[in-house]
Amino acid sequence: MGIKRATLYYKPKGKKETDIKKKIEDISREHPYYGYRRITASLRRDKVIVNHKKVLKMMKELGIQGRIKHKYVTTTDSKHNNKIYSNLIKDKELTGINQVWCADITYIRILNGFVYLAAIIDIYSRKIVGYAIGKTLYPKLAIAALNMAIATRKTDNLIHHSDQGIQYTCKDYIKILKDNGIRIRMSEKGNPYDNATALIIL
Repeated sequence: MGIKRATLYYKPKGKKETDIKKKIEDISREHPYYGYRRITASLRRDKVIVNHKKVLKMMKELGIQGRIKHKYVTTTDSKHNNKIYSNLIKDKELTGINQVWCADITYIRILNGFVYLAAIIDIYSRKIVGYAIGKTLYPKLAIAALNMAIATRKTDNLIHHSDQGIQYTCKDYIKILKDNGIRIRMSEKGNPYDNATALIIL
């Protein structure tokens, strides 16, 4: 009939691409953190041979992008033998600023990693009264934030509240609090909600 042999085995390109895109969507739904390379590997395990560059192009056409799986960063190290102070501010009614400060540390993700932010917040006004940014969790980071707060605010009849992290229980930090007549209170172990004010703002 004058028909080439290859014609007998021809499959429309559009149909094949549609099938691959459907599989890509299925894989992405099941594994939202997969990027184009892992999706390509998954397709090949299903006997779908396709170039990873082609998969990337199809993902862009479908508007699919693998989510970044953020690593959890611990900022509280409570495994120490430093003195722990009780939490006595749960039912305290605040009437003004400089009655209770809440200290906490979080991290900020940047292009090539992350940095730590130590902050002290006035619970009544919800204003940050002291802060410091650094690349390590050494106590000097928390101390820098504390010194800024003390330099700009009055500390008469003030309560300092924090978690039981080593930054807030170390001798240098406690000495600064006591030297300025600041009373010390800490969250109960395993109860992060005691520091909820700082956590919400940070």
